[in-house]
Amino acid sequence: MGHFSSMFSGLVRSLSIKKGKNNHGNSDARDAAEAMAKEAKKNDMILRSSGIVNVDGSNNFASVFSKRGQKGVNQDCCIVWEEFGCQEDMMFCGIFDGHGPWGHFVAKRIRETMPPSLLCSWQETLAQTSLDPDLDLELDKKGHRFNIWKHSYIKTCAAIDQELERHRRIDSFYSGTTALSIVRQGDLIFIANVGDSRAVLATTSEDGSLVPVQLTVDFKPSLPQEADRIIQSNGRVFCLDDEPGVQRVWQPDGKHQD
Repeated sequence: MGHFSSMFSGLVRSLSIKKGKNNHGNSDARDAAEAMAKEAKKNDMILRSSGIVNVDGSNNFASVFSKRGQKGVNQDCCIVWEEFGCQEDMMFCGIFDGHGPWGHFVAKRIRETMPPSLLCSWQETLAQTSLDPDLDLELDKKGHRFNIWKHSYIKTCAAIDQELERHRRIDSFYSGTTALSIVRQGDLIFIANVGDSRAVLATTSEDGSLVPVQLTVDFKPSLPQEADRIIQSNGRVFCLDDEPGVQRVWQPDGKHQD
């Protein structure tokens, strides 16, 4: 583990220098991120199916469970990565609920590619940020961390979307997945969400009982603001005769998209 931690630290310091000299900077970052993922998997720090993960010496405890519904194949995919990026204070959690005929393949592909891709983008953003002489990271740590993760997520999602479009074995035109992921860094959590998967935080009340706090908004076509966004993107929202009250997303030609 020490080897990968030192490799990560050196990578953050040298990424921008490598990118200035040649085109191998992105490749080096991807290779390092994938190597970290393989090492974490070998050390049982990554959980992708029902079970638990509890790294020795850690106070974190995570469990995962998924149950198939009544619509056929289970299209749920999930992942928990303890010590994300070889950082002891970081954890990555992701839930991906596929939909459409190829939804289970899309969800699985996102589960496999998003964590290392996000880690790669985060490393690159850190390297670029560290070179800004006018930026004082100590003045607003929370704000800077948020901006770094926001930029990293946007870059990652754009890259994954393009990769899916070019994928020869997965037809993602009429299929997709929700993508809810959380990065816990120290005492902060950063959430990225698209779709109607939901993050709920369990807090403790004064009498010691657990109180659920919903952290995300379900992006469903039944929400007025979501319906407006879909319509502005030339989509349509309406119910089928045999599903009254169930709003679904349709393309302009009438084909089902949701």
